Amino acid sequence: MCLGIPMQVLETDGFTARCTGRGEERRVNVMLIEDVPEGGWVLVHLDRAVRPLEAEEVEPLNRALDAILLAAKGENVDHLFADLIEKATA
Repeated sequence: MCLGIPMQVLETDGFTARCTGRGEERRVNVMLIEDVPEGGWVLVHLDRAVRPLEAEEVEPLNRALDAILLAAKGENVDHLFADLIEKATA
């Protein structure tokens, strides 16, 4: 399975960007996407930005990644999707 990680651009030179997300900072290649301003968000896979993200996409993506980590340990993930569970039972 391939996963992308949402990361925020701290600085960029147009070819690479220093980004932060999920507790880490790394330099990623941004040559595959349109210019993303400092402060903007990108989806990163294998140290390459694969697409820009809208700010409202970041939290759901992080919750999904958290759920994968918890589920892999056999833990409950319902609290991460309470809004969806409420809609389904209403």
